[in-house]
Amino acid sequence: MTLLTVDNLKVTFPTRTGRVEAVRGVSFTLGKERLGIVGESGSGKSQTGRAIMGLTPSQAEITADTLQFSGLDLLKISPRERRTLRGKRVAMILQDPKYSLNPVMTIGRQIVETLKTHEALSMKEARQRALAMLEAVQIRDPERVFDLYPHEVSGGMGQRAMIAMMLVCGPELLIADEPTSALDVTVQLDVLKILDKLVAERGMGLIFISHDLRLVSSFCDRVLVMYAGKVVEELPSADLRNAKHPYTKGLLNCLPTIGSDRHPLPVLERQAEWRL
Repeated sequence: MTLLTVDNLKVTFPTRTGRVEAVRGVSFTLGKERLGIVGESGSGKSQTGRAIMGLTPSQAEITADTLQFSGLDLLKISPRERRTLRGKRVAMILQDPKYSLNPVMTIGRQIVETLKTHEALSMKEARQRALAMLEAVQIRDPERVFDLYPHEVSGGMGQRAMIAMMLVCGPELLIADEPTSALDVTVQLDVLKILDKLVAERGMGLIFISHDLRLVSSFCDRVLVMYAGKVVEELPSADLRNAKHPYTKGLLNCLPTIGSDRHPLPVLERQAEWRL
């Protein structure tokens, strides 16, 4: 079953020096699977996710031959329909909880607000659902964390709270934009296990945006490699080592390898034709 269809998506920003094409004709489909999107900073990964969510700044121009989620044309629905969809059926985990969570609201209140926006629940019911979700993301003392402010928790716990907030309404599609980049390696693995379990149990589609090729190759089912706003290669994650495009090969070659002595690490030499 196809949840999301993206065909020839373009995102353009007007600037003082001319138009900047952040996303240039991206196409892919997503079912109930884990799709990884990788590429360097500025390659258009996050802007692709934000365009799907409807979170692109108002001055941007978004066009596509098809941008459809579960039968809905995301380019034609009204802003009100977008708001109803966002958080309920489609959710996005942003990169750093320090900047994504409201610093003057407790964690519990923010999760409850998400629930009450989309469902007719009493405060008691909403609190119980929020506590159950905090427990589902492996927060050991949900009652205590419920009443804490974002600055009172660690980065890992803040990210788990953010995941709980995005999943509490049971979305069909989850976009995770660098959800582990601010975390240490052991906490990264915990967060990935949580996402993996929830995706498997709930049958969601997941778009996992990351710089980390090793992480994506071990966690996702398929991988899109983006460069300069375009998809240059798409392949199963298990075949990432057999990539054909020189950009993907260059990214893989820049990874450090345990037991090998490579100083300095190789630098990716870009070619003009990759942008075409």
